[in-house]
Parts: sequence; structure tokens; C-alpha cells
Amino acid sequence: MTEHELFHTYNKDVYRTCLYMLKNIQDAEDVCHDVFVTVFRQDWRNVTHLRTWIMRIAMNHCLNIIRKNKVKNEKQNKIQLLHKQEVLSNDPVDTIVMAKLSFAELEQQLQKLPDKLLSVMTLRYIGDLSISEIAETLGIRQATVRTRLHKALKLMRKKLEIYEKVKMRGDNTYEISRIQG
Repeated sequence: MTEHELFHTYNKDVYRTCLYMLKNIQDAEDVCHDVFVTVFRQDWRNVTHLRTWIMRIAMNHCLNIIRKNKVKNEKQNKIQLLHKQEVLSNDPVDTIVMAKLSFAELEQQLQKLPDKLLSVMTLRYIGDLSISEIAETLGIRQATVRTRLHKALKLMRKKLEIYEKVKMRGDNTYEISRIQG
């Protein structure tokens, strides 16, 4: 396999994973490029599980970018939360109660998961990797992958249940912002 064939074989998987993790087209393209630069600088022809190895490099690059941007994102989230609180405080209670949980809100809750849980969820449900492939990609045991998937799903379920209860009761803006935070 040539470098050109390698790139065309794995480019879409790497880009899709990077785009989902980073939520930014330009960052995803940059990281995708960096991943293949890293791959081509290594002795990739001797790697036995090439896809898993490449996806591990991609995840590591994405997690590095996420860590670098975390402070900036936290500040932006605080500003957005203040804006949402202001907007919600102006809406009547029945409008808040009738609001549906959208995909964007679900995705927002997913992004609030710790990096370890987010990476496992992303590889499983976006990258469509098996438990064994995720374990190999992240360099952890399969049991750890299962535990992290279970924990992430449990956290998401708990957040959604609390959100639904608050929404059904029509509680104040403070309760909704506390759940989102």
C-alpha cells in the first residue's frame, strides 16, 4: 500500500472522528492533516493493526486540541449560559415546560462528559468501532471500555431524567442552568 492509498483509505474515518470531537471544520481538517503527517513520519508499513493505530493517533491529537481549548470554551459557555438565563427568564413558564429536548442539547450534554468518557462514546457511536478496537485504539482493556461506555450512558441518562423532571415541573431558570452546567 502506498501513502496515497493509505490516505484515501483512512482519510474519511479520521476526518469524521476529528470533526465530531472538535466541532470545527477547520480544526478537524488541520488535525486530520497532522495525523497523516505523523503517520507518514513513522514506520507505518510495519504496524499490524493500521486502522486502530491511525485512529489512536487521531484521538490523541483531538484530545490535545480539546485540552488546549478547554479554558476558552469554558469562558464562552459561561457567557452563553448567562445569555440563556436572561432569555429564559423573559419567557413564560409554559413555554419553558413545552420546550423539547433537542439534538443540540443532547450533544451539548455529551460534550460535557469527561475526556475519557467522551473519547469512548465517540469511537463507539460515531467511529462505529467495536469494543476491542476501542480498547486497542486507546490502549486500555476491553472491560475498561465497557465500564466507561456504561458510565457515560448512565451520566447522560441521569442528566436527561433530571432535565425532564425540571421541565415537567416548570421550575425556575436556576434549576435548568444547574442541570446544563
